[in-house]
Amino acid sequence: MSKADLDFYESEDPIWNPALLTIPVPGIRRMVNLAADLEDVIHLSIGQPDMSAPKHVVDAAVEALQAGQTGYTMDAGLPELLDALAEYYSQRYQRPLSPENILITTGATEAIYLALTATSAPGREFIVPDPSFMLYAPLIRMNGGIVKSIPTRAENNHQLDPQEVIDAIDMNTYAIVLNSPSNPTGTIYPRETVEAIVKEAAYRGVYVISDEVYDHLVYDGREYPSVLSCCSDLDHVMVVSSFSKTFSMAGMRIGWMIASQGAIRKLRRYHMFTTTVANTPCQWAGVAALKGPRDFVDGMLVEYTRRRDRLVELVNETPHLTGYTPEGAFYLFPSLPEGIDGDNVALRMLKETRVCTIAGNTFGDSCSNALRISYSTSLDNIERAFERIIPWMKKQDF
Repeated sequence: MSKADLDFYESEDPIWNPALLTIPVPGIRRMVNLAADLEDVIHLSIGQPDMSAPKHVVDAAVEALQAGQTGYTMDAGLPELLDALAEYYSQRYQRPLSPENILITTGATEAIYLALTATSAPGREFIVPDPSFMLYAPLIRMNGGIVKSIPTRAENNHQLDPQEVIDAIDMNTYAIVLNSPSNPTGTIYPRETVEAIVKEAAYRGVYVISDEVYDHLVYDGREYPSVLSCCSDLDHVMVVSSFSKTFSMAGMRIGWMIASQGAIRKLRRYHMFTTTVANTPCQWAGVAALKGPRDFVDGMLVEYTRRRDRLVELVNETPHLTGYTPEGAFYLFPSLPEGIDGDNVALRMLKETRVCTIAGNTFGDSCSNALRISYSTSLDNIERAFERIIPWMKKQDF
C-alpha cells in the first residue's frame, strides 16, 4: 500500500466525513498496485473480460460520436436503450416490463450505490452473503445500516442456504442483497433458493436487491434463475445489471436498474445528483449490443468453460487448496487450511512467484483463509501461473 493510501484511509483530519472510514482499503487495488512495481507478474486478479468488445458495438459508439450524439440524454437514459432493455427482459423472463421500470446508470456500480445508499439508514439491517462483492457492506455502513452476514463455504460450493437467510430476518431487516452468479465465488443460486428468499421477503415486506451483472456467464447449459423470474411483482425488488461482463464493455460504463415504477421515479431524482446521466455514445453501443448478433456471447461462454475446467483441475492438483466447480462468472474461490491467513499467503505468493491473486478477506469476514482466482485471462497465463503456484505451495508448511 502506498503512503498516499495510508494517509487517506488512516487520516482523522476533520475535513473528511467520518462515514468515509467505513470504506476499507480496496484489497484488489492494493494487490494490483503492488504487482505494478514487480516484473513478470501473471494476473489471476482482474475481474474484467480479456476479450475486446464486439465490432458492431464499438462501431455504434463511434457512429454516435460522429453523428454528434455527445449531449445529455433524458435523466432515466436514452429512450432507445430503455425500449430495447424493456423488450429484451420482457421476452427473456416472460413478464411485461416498460421503460418506466428501468434506470440507466454509470455502470452497475452506480446502480448498486443508488440502491444501497438510498435505502440504508441507522438501525436498518441488510442480510448479505459472505463472501460477497466488496461494494455492498461499506455502502450500507456509510449510512448507518447494519450488515448481517450469512457465511458460505467452499465445501458446499458456496451455496446459500435459503432457510438461514429466512431465519436471519427480524423486525429490523430492511433488505437482502443477492449476487448470482457471485463475485467472488462463481456460485449460481438455484431457482428454489431464489424463489424461497423472494417469496418470504415479499411476505415480510423486505426488499431483495439482486446484483445480476454476470447473468449471461452461466455454464453447462444451466438455466439462470433471475429474481425477475422468481417474483410475483416488482414492489420489493431491485435488479441490477450491465453490459460490462456480457459484451466486454467494462470501460464504457453502462449499467441499469430494474424496479417498480415508483422506485425508479425516486431513484431518477437521486441519479441526477450523482452522475446526471450515463455516457451517451456508449448507451447507443448498448442498443447495438442488445439488437445485434449473439455469437460473441456464445463464443465467450465456450472459452470461459475451457478455462474454468482447466483451472478446477489445477486447483485440485495444488496442495493446501480446496476447490469446487463454479457455475458462472469467471472466478474460483478456493480455501486454504482453516486458520491460515489468505492475505499473508497472497502477498507472499505475489512476491515469491510473481502470481497475483486476491485475498479472501477482501470479500468478507468469514473467508480470510481463501483466495479469489480470476480466469478472465488466457489459458496460457493460467497454465504458467500454476507452474509457479504448485511447486511453491508444496514447500509451504501450513
